[in-house]
Amino acid sequence: MKTISIKNEGVKISVAPAVTVLSGFNPGTVQAAARALLIADPNLVAVSHSLTGLRDGVVRRTVESADGVLEQVEVTLEHGCVSCTLREDVLPTLLRLADERPGSDIVLVLPPVVEPEAVATVCAHAAEELRFDSYVTVVDADDFLDDLASSDDLRDRDMHAAEDDHRAVAEVVAHQVEFADTVLMWSRPDTDQLRLQQLGTLVHRLAPWAVQVATGTSPLLDCAGLAAGLRRTGRHDPNRPGMLGLALEGRQIAVHDGENSVVFRSRRPFHPQRLHDALESITEHALRGRGQLWIASQPDAVVAFEAAGGGVSLGSLGYWLAALPVERWAETSVERRLAADLEWDPYYGDRRTVLALIGFGLDAVRLNALLSECLVTDEEIAEGFEVWRSWGDPFAGCFPLSESS
Repeated sequence: MKTISIKNEGVKISVAPAVTVLSGFNPGTVQAAARALLIADPNLVAVSHSLTGLRDGVVRRTVESADGVLEQVEVTLEHGCVSCTLREDVLPTLLRLADERPGSDIVLVLPPVVEPEAVATVCAHAAEELRFDSYVTVVDADDFLDDLASSDDLRDRDMHAAEDDHRAVAEVVAHQVEFADTVLMWSRPDTDQLRLQQLGTLVHRLAPWAVQVATGTSPLLDCAGLAAGLRRTGRHDPNRPGMLGLALEGRQIAVHDGENSVVFRSRRPFHPQRLHDALESITEHALRGRGQLWIASQPDAVVAFEAAGGGVSLGSLGYWLAALPVERWAETSVERRLAADLEWDPYYGDRRTVLALIGFGLDAVRLNALLSECLVTDEEIAEGFEVWRSWGDPFAGCFPLSESS
């Protein structure tokens, strides 16, 4: 692998090409942002993939610079899926370009249905050859709110990447923003200023850790200024866990303000039936819900909670540390162990619920009361773990745990 060698007082420092990842659900604005970056730097190259033929196992790869298209080829994949595209073509292409063009940074332009966290997962082992500088999500002011509030699945818009792709539009849009360390707020001269302000507030609730960069409402786009706000910022932290792992490490999952976002915390577990019966009421007014919880009848499992597009998804994040032998704690991150130690409870251990609900005009008092009613009572607490496991559980079998979890 070729790298740039910089002489610094006799010491050669190898610098891997910086990769800026651009994602967003509106392909027009994402491509416009990529074009602006190319105009600002003639040495920059952009890599993009068309997935219109993915269900037939074919993708079209385009590599271009400000001067024009450098290559455009169709690639046949062993299996037609997003993860195969990332493994079999996206990562190899980035590595090849880094080798062939050691003086050029790269912009990876993702198709609308590809989530940036999937890219980070596939490319994690290439950190020495590629330096992922920033994950940028482009938010189009004209349609972001509608997409986040939509109950459509990708399939409803004929955008599903594979036959088994049942993701909701709102889920993809939320994931793109939540993984970003930079959010580009794309607006136009006729964009309503109140809507733009409302959008900025919402994006901050979804990703309080992200830096917002605005195009403004001028009819002229400042390409150099835009590039300065998006490229070579060093904002990406490769060690930051995914959205659903943030609370386990004691990190912020939302800004609590009681109106646009509500964060609910509890050391007590949820009663499985009461939680199941209340899920629709809990999420009906929220645009987004996320976090971790624990259910009394399954006290070993960390349960991941997501809500978007009118649907609720629950899954397993593995074991609570309290449910593992101490010798296995080293399998988890240092940050998670430190967070557990700081809030360790003599009875519950590290088990705790942290849920965030995000929207507009949320009733915090109602939501906190509703969630509190789903927790186990004092009398139920006294029955203990073994009795809890015997309760009727509508979530039975939903959160499988393995020895490697």
